[in-house]
Amino acid sequence: MLDRIRIVLVQTFHPGNIGASARAMKTMGLRDLVLVNPRSFPDAEATRLAAGASDLVEQARVTSSLDEAVKDCVQVVGASARLRAMPLPHYEEPDEMARSLVTNAATGPVALVFGRERSGLTNDEIRHCSHQVSIPADPEYGILNLSQAVQILAYETHRAWRQRQDSGFVYQQRQEDTPPTREQLEHFQAHLSRVMQQSGFLTQPHARTEQQLQALFARAEPSRKELSLLRGLLSAVEPKQS
Repeated sequence: MLDRIRIVLVQTFHPGNIGASARAMKTMGLRDLVLVNPRSFPDAEATRLAAGASDLVEQARVTSSLDEAVKDCVQVVGASARLRAMPLPHYEEPDEMARSLVTNAATGPVALVFGRERSGLTNDEIRHCSHQVSIPADPEYGILNLSQAVQILAYETHRAWRQRQDSGFVYQQRQEDTPPTREQLEHFQAHLSRVMQQSGFLTQPHARTEQQLQALFARAEPSRKELSLLRGLLSAVEPKQS
């Protein structure tokens, strides 16, 4: 579904903003980038600021008009800081827009359109859109860099997608956060019990100390790395066999 969500940049003046926007897209799983009459492209600055998203810059399509960029889309949302005197549906909140965009992406390509750095989209370009969205900001200084605007709306879009039951999204799990197996937990508990007995910590055979400690570690949900650290600590204090 995310592959059907297109980011369209109209007449971008600074090529670095193309790269920064590509980077913002890739962090949110979006890959379809279309450039309408960019001032300078390809450009080394675009590739440099894309960092790890240079592949999106290399794959970006260039069109001569906004109509060409969005003619196959079932929904086209124009991002605009200014409300236009046009009877277009307007999303007051980006999250509302994102839910609609993701829903429509299930049926066909959709697009988020961003205008020029200084002047945004023209009235004629807005007419090629089916909806408008604005990013709420401080009225005294509501100025966002192009790539910042892309990042915000891309995040809201990704958030709306991952909250769907059919998204299948899972957060990336670092290796050190991997939960231990039942066997590893049982080895740890046996090691802990052995050390407590050998050290003289357990003096009452019927005390519930072991069960209470097992419950404590079960609530703590230690990772494999953390469990390994605890095993190392137990080995360090374990009485040495003569």
